[in-house]
Amino acid sequence: MKVRLLFFASLRERLGATGEELEVPATVTTVAALREHLRGRGGAWAEVFAPNRNVRAAVNQDMVQPAAPLKAGDEVAFFPPVTGG
Repeated sequence: MKVRLLFFASLRERLGATGEELEVPATVTTVAALREHLRGRGGAWAEVFAPNRNVRAAVNQDMVQPAAPLKAGDEVAFFPPVTGG
């Protein structure tokens, strides 16, 4: 299954990428599983997507929880939590 990934704000800076098209294994069926898959790349990926890191996600421009299902062609955006100040 192929999905389109987008990275915003500090995630984009840490990963050195704005996004990519990615073919994921059949076992990657949720946003949480996608995060774990990306974490498996190691280095900055492991740090950004570590379980203790608060990373928000949107699928096809709708905010979702980690258990949200994924399907082929979805656009998944990851970004840090927004803080006010």
